[in-house]
Amino acid sequence: MSKLKYKDLRREVIATCLAMNEEGINQGTSGNVSVRTEEGFLITASGIPYKKMKPHHVVEMDLDGGYRGDFLPSTEWRMHLDIFRNRPEAKAIVHTHSTYATTLACLRKDVPAFHYMIGVTGGPSLRCSDYAEFGTPELSTVMLKAMEGRNACLLANHGQICFGPNLEKALWLAGEIETNCHQYWAALLAGKPVVLDEAQMTSVLRRFKSYGKQAKDLQGLDSSQLAVMMPVKRDDAPSAAPEKPRKKKAATF
Repeated sequence: MSKLKYKDLRREVIATCLAMNEEGINQGTSGNVSVRTEEGFLITASGIPYKKMKPHHVVEMDLDGGYRGDFLPSTEWRMHLDIFRNRPEAKAIVHTHSTYATTLACLRKDVPAFHYMIGVTGGPSLRCSDYAEFGTPELSTVMLKAMEGRNACLLANHGQICFGPNLEKALWLAGEIETNCHQYWAALLAGKPVVLDEAQMTSVLRRFKSYGKQAKDLQGLDSSQLAVMMPVKRDDAPSAAPEKPRKKKAATF
């Protein structure tokens, strides 16, 4: 039997699947996860419960739609394939049927900039795609259109899908999308949300270039692109010399 390739990366895929169910943004095996490799990508197998999934259940695929191993890939492999083909910046993908994202997708609602955090999806709104049946090339077509200039979208009458630079970030983004959809739903129940205007979101998106990054990642960015005002790093300032202990005076009688 040949040695299993990408064993550690396969374990990361499984860990991501378990995490998205534990975090409540997916249920059962309805969602799927993938990660890019040198030859193509790895994706969860079809219908195997995540708690029973082992590294050999994670399916290796190429970018021509071929797979290796004894297990069929997720029924949604086509969406993952087409994102990896068309969006070179995508390194990992998470697709879930999270409750509030799916609710808004069933209402065919885009999520506007009711909150600045909608900018994590790459633009001033989270779009909902047109409807197409699951597992079809047509679904990829409407998905890619909804994701133009974005790293995520809602899938009409289906769920949400997003990508990131790695599995950790893709999972984080899926959680943020669900939170945004939940908050937007709550705001709609309470009244009419006030939507941030184009200028306000342009500023947010510019600053999001440094969102969640550390100092080493901020080289080359000007002050208008910084997510926060930079605090003063006290470590760089010379520390005061410690005070010398005073000598005790001899007691006099």
